[in-house]
Amino acid sequence: MFFYLPDGPSICNLFGIMRLASLNVQNLRLLETGGSCQLRGAWDSDDPEDSALDMIDRRLTAELLNEIDADVVALQEVFDLATLDHFHRNYLLPTGAPPYRERICIPGNDGRGLDVALLSRRSVDATRSHAALTLADVGIDPLRAVDPDLPVFRRDCLMVTIGPLTLFVCHFKSPYPDAAAAWTTRRLEAVATRRLVERYFEKPGEGLWLILGDLNEPDVSDGSRQRAIAPLETGFAVDLMKRLPARDRWTYHDPHSGLYHCPDKILASPELAKRWPNSEPVVVRKGLGGEASRFRGPRLAGVGRHRPHASDHAAVTIEFPGL
Repeated sequence: MFFYLPDGPSICNLFGIMRLASLNVQNLRLLETGGSCQLRGAWDSDDPEDSALDMIDRRLTAELLNEIDADVVALQEVFDLATLDHFHRNYLLPTGAPPYRERICIPGNDGRGLDVALLSRRSVDATRSHAALTLADVGIDPLRAVDPDLPVFRRDCLMVTIGPLTLFVCHFKSPYPDAAAAWTTRRLEAVATRRLVERYFEKPGEGLWLILGDLNEPDVSDGSRQRAIAPLETGFAVDLMKRLPARDRWTYHDPHSGLYHCPDKILASPELAKRWPNSEPVVVRKGLGGEASRFRGPRLAGVGRHRPHASDHAAVTIEFPGL
């Protein structure tokens, strides 16, 4: 159970615990309509939905984040800083949530403007975007049909330092519409992320860092090739989601195929995983629509079968005592 103090800091801070969270907020975008500003709801451009549900979606997104009450939240699919500020001011704060003084959203490479972002109640010591990074910048030999001068990240790899911890917030290429081409893009993103960690940490295995966000790796394959994100998973980082039973790891339900996946990851340095052997992720699914029927727990008031919902992704949280 999560607790929060509406007029003060997170209770985790009072006991020396850092609670982190990650959430793909599904197309959080500020739109101007009829001279007024309104947030787009949690739906995708290629699947038109009822815009009358938009404000309910975003109220649910805010309620979900309020219940989670994390000190630091990594977000994916935020249009820009103005959108993040509007959501924070007009949706999140009215829930009674303590403010996030640090709000970061740097333009990335997504043509739709869906960037990675960060909310933090802890002081941020350093921030660095890698949206402009190319294959040559990190010493990756270009693959056939891949332009070595184009940015390697589909969005960005946002590096944020908070005290002793460094976060690499990512949102890799989805497996659509061309799964083979998307695999190549994700593989290059994974290799580039690993190279960045190796660049900033002389001994990566001994540093305190996390790679987190929506890495968009499907849980099913035809077995013809290894996972695109294998360079991060194999002998480099520790997948903290694997501390959960396999059936309990899912964070996303595909309404088209009916399949359940775990694209949302928390990959820890070996040292961080060793220091906090009992830190286990919690998947918070109460903002998902009822069509994700594998989840039998209570949902936020107002959640429908498909929409309204907080997002099509569940949130993932984890706590690190003493961090």
